[in-house]
Amino acid sequence: MSGAIQNPKDRLSLFHLTWPIFLEIFLFMLMGLADTFMLSAVSDDAVSGVGTANQYIHIAILILEVVGNGAAIVVSQYLGSRRYLEATKISALAVSLNLCVGLIMSVVFLVFSNHLMVMMNLQGDVLTYAQGYLIIVGGGIFLQAVINSLAAVIRVHGLTKQTMYVSLGMNIIHVVGNYVLIFGHFGAPELGVQGAAISSVVSRLIAVFVFFWLYYQALEIKVKMNDFLTLSKEYVQKILYIGLPSALEQILYQVCQIVFLYYVTYLGSEALAARQYANNISMFTYLFALAIGMGTSIIVGRYVGAGEKDAAYKQLWLSVKIAIIATLVMVAIVMVFRVPLVDLFTNNPEVIKIGASVLLLSIFLETGRTINITIINTLRAAGDARFPVKIGFLSMVCMSLPLGYLLVFVFDLGLVGVWLAISADEWTRAIIVLFRWKSRKWERFALVTPEKEKESTEATI
Repeated sequence: MSGAIQNPKDRLSLFHLTWPIFLEIFLFMLMGLADTFMLSAVSDDAVSGVGTANQYIHIAILILEVVGNGAAIVVSQYLGSRRYLEATKISALAVSLNLCVGLIMSVVFLVFSNHLMVMMNLQGDVLTYAQGYLIIVGGGIFLQAVINSLAAVIRVHGLTKQTMYVSLGMNIIHVVGNYVLIFGHFGAPELGVQGAAISSVVSRLIAVFVFFWLYYQALEIKVKMNDFLTLSKEYVQKILYIGLPSALEQILYQVCQIVFLYYVTYLGSEALAARQYANNISMFTYLFALAIGMGTSIIVGRYVGAGEKDAAYKQLWLSVKIAIIATLVMVAIVMVFRVPLVDLFTNNPEVIKIGASVLLLSIFLETGRTINITIINTLRAAGDARFPVKIGFLSMVCMSLPLGYLLVFVFDLGLVGVWLAISADEWTRAIIVLFRWKSRKWERFALVTPEKEKESTEATI
């Protein structure tokens, strides 16, 4: 038996699961923030180009989470039901599937990077920066594919602290690499945007090797090489049953963000840069919600796998209260210090004015987003992954995009109009998922049967 949790039915503490996840996500966000902060010393055009390219990178990562998130939830329920061998085989299959998908994506980015950037209405230096960044980071996206699947499986085994340490090391390497390659220190060439891209890929490559080592330590039953090569229809179906709708809901969200970004390109370079800076700052306001949502999903997945539905129901309400309180504290800080925060990135007064104006709306946007993050993650963990997709399509595509167009171009609200449209979507979905959890309809979507129930059924037959 390894250093993993010896009995998956042992109660997992939300706090002990969540604080390492919080730090891990914080460090992951720092990787993007480090790019933005250091590239702002190059030019606002460099920031805008990298920010636009990262929209495609984010969508690619969400597609990769089809397997990663799906496997994590299935493995979590199998651990809760004490079916350890199946959990190991599913985790190995997830790594292999994600690697294949990642390799295909890398080829797509290498071949079509210029076409993808031209589609975003980019021109001049912004287009050049965006294309150069996408070729390098997108070409190495297969590394993130492996990281996604390995880290997801490691976390559901309760080793959230260890994945946080790997993220810390990856970020230190990335920041040092940025310093050396962007600005040409220690005799290295001054590569600017390309330097940030190379640093990102190298840090991920090193992290892959460490995550593989940690993966072998986490499993209750050791994985065999044959497990990576064996394709089980049953396991693939279960992974995709959760993974496909989970990723589709997130892809819908990112596609809407790209459409909103397209709106912003018509508002000028100042609005485009302000959007990127405001987004980087806003990420830290819902950081606690992301961590609490992931921690809650691990606990609820095990409860559902063990057949303890009442415990799962109560856990979600506790988590939502904690997440809302944490978000309100962060929102208050951002609203008070919104001008100096944007000023960290740029000295352009127009960019600072636009960025500060949208950050003032955080009280509306982030509270709704916090409820969504926490409850939707938990619905997926319970197996109810299709419902968020249905309401997401209606709210995001059918409501927020037309509303955003109306506010931006008809009422001439500029970037503020985009923020208001996104806020309306978040609160619409938040209210719906609150009622969904209260209805307890998610209880009928469990993917596995607890081992003791399975044995009892077999004995009866």
